Amino acid sequence: MATALGAQLGSAVAAARPLGGGDVAASYRVELADGRVVFAKTHAGTPGSAFTTEAAGLAWLRDSGVVAVPEVLAAADDPPLLALEWIDEGGSRSSAGEGAFGRQLAALHLAGAPCFGREDGRPTGSLGLANDPAPTWATFYAERRLLPLAVVAERRGALPGQSIAALRSVAGRLDELVGPDEPPARLHGDLWAGNRLVDRRGRSWLIDPAAFGGHREYDLAMMRLFGGFGRGCFEAYAEAAPLADGWEERVPLHQLGPLVVHAIKFGGGYVAAVADALAPYA
Repeated sequence: MATALGAQLGSAVAAARPLGGGDVAASYRVELADGRVVFAKTHAGTPGSAFTTEAAGLAWLRDSGVVAVPEVLAAADDPPLLALEWIDEGGSRSSAGEGAFGRQLAALHLAGAPCFGREDGRPTGSLGLANDPAPTWATFYAERRLLPLAVVAERRGALPGQSIAALRSVAGRLDELVGPDEPPARLHGDLWAGNRLVDRRGRSWLIDPAAFGGHREYDLAMMRLFGGFGRGCFEAYAEAAPLADGWEERVPLHQLGPLVVHAIKFGGGYVAAVADALAPYA
């Protein structure tokens, strides 16, 4: 990685300090011979096109111009590497900062997407979920998320048969469950608190996306699933871009995708959480 990174950035790697976090890649704080500091990550195995796909997602979010996203400095799949501008973390999450992020996220979503899915069709996430374009959110969520996840969960024995059957049933009724039609939003796609950095000035940055065009309630449901976002964030979002009536009842519906992914990967309490999320729609 060091040799390839030096070649792409035009300066040799002088030092690299390992960083924590991440369940797949190995991450580093890299100092270059020309004095620059960058974030870089690699993978011991072969992640396919994961890093160039992530780079494309970061660039797409950054192109919106409404939320801070690190600049991609280098990306390659052979050898696997991704280098981004370094963000100095350490700022406190103030009420003003939460409100600012809520407004920025609303603007990001409203920046829109050309389709539900990705124009390049590249899969995202550690399970390689498909992102081929779909005509509606209900079609995308059923055919690119819930039904493929049901297959994986069944094959791996990650969920009981009752939950698998209920998941497939819900997927078949999404037209009546997902609420009013909306144009595709520009989604982060994996928006839990660990994928938002706050720098020393209190500014929020988005990292590690699984970006695609989708329903904005999907990002917001993910944010509520694991916590870490203040009430002011959601209030500012609602003021800038109000959601359609009944969005509260649809939160568990849009949490189903992330919950099944976690049940497949980690088991434990996520298995029961999937059943709880399915219950309102049984």
